[in-house]
Amino acid sequence: MELGKASQEGFVSKHLLDNNGKDSKKKLLAVVGVSTKFGNKKNRDAIRKAWMPTDWIAVEFPSNIIDLVLIRSICSAALKKLEEEKGIVIRFVIGRSSNRGDSSDRAIDDESRHSNDFIILNDHVESPQEQSKKTKSFFAHAVQHWDAEFYAKVNDNVYVNLDAVGTVLASYLDKPRAYIGCMKSGEVFSQPEQKWYEPEWWKFGDGKSYFRHASGEIFAISKALAQFISINRSILRTYAHDDVSAGSWFIGVDVKHVDEGKFCCSSGSVCAAA
Repeated sequence: MELGKASQEGFVSKHLLDNNGKDSKKKLLAVVGVSTKFGNKKNRDAIRKAWMPTDWIAVEFPSNIIDLVLIRSICSAALKKLEEEKGIVIRFVIGRSSNRGDSSDRAIDDESRHSNDFIILNDHVESPQEQSKKTKSFFAHAVQHWDAEFYAKVNDNVYVNLDAVGTVLASYLDKPRAYIGCMKSGEVFSQPEQKWYEPEWWKFGDGKSYFRHASGEIFAISKALAQFISINRSILRTYAHDDVSAGSWFIGVDVKHVDEGKFCCSSGSVCAAA
């Protein structure tokens, strides 16, 4: 039924609402989700200072409610300015602790109240083994809350040149089902002691090579593909790695794979360098 619905609707949602529940007046260029985890606050603060324009005030969480409201207002205004001027929404993406309500959850809630720059996936349990499901949940959440041309996933340990990313994505506006990233394939590792071990290695045939997929540091998909994920998220298979999982979702779908060199980066390097 879900596949039939996806086909009938052409992967286009009925009527998307913006974050305030009001009709969207202007379509965004991109929604960028920065995948982060518990214990990575230093990474998030570094991003806020470097390329996520929040006018970040590096102070401890204030006890004074007036100061907290002021800081939150400053951060929100900077993000809103980015949205209005460049058409880009950026949010950190994180799930919940397996021990719901523990110190990790409370710390994220406090940080979110302070910065107002999170997507908290309340139905997702944060763990390294669940990264693929987290990426799937992010795309489904984002396309339901923002109307954009593209939806991008970024790791929290890379530097992003937002102007360059915007230029790259804008150049593919004529590709309605675009899957953009540093495309690769490579060996499927079948031994548990190997770093990139794939528990379901046997599914990849005798050659044990991955199909073409975008590297996980940064990749973007068009609105049509994000809507496809949202509609079919309950039946889309996930593997050990989220970049491989994303590539698997588009096998058999009429998708344009774009091998974008500016999206080829690694931890600590610049993605979409000018």
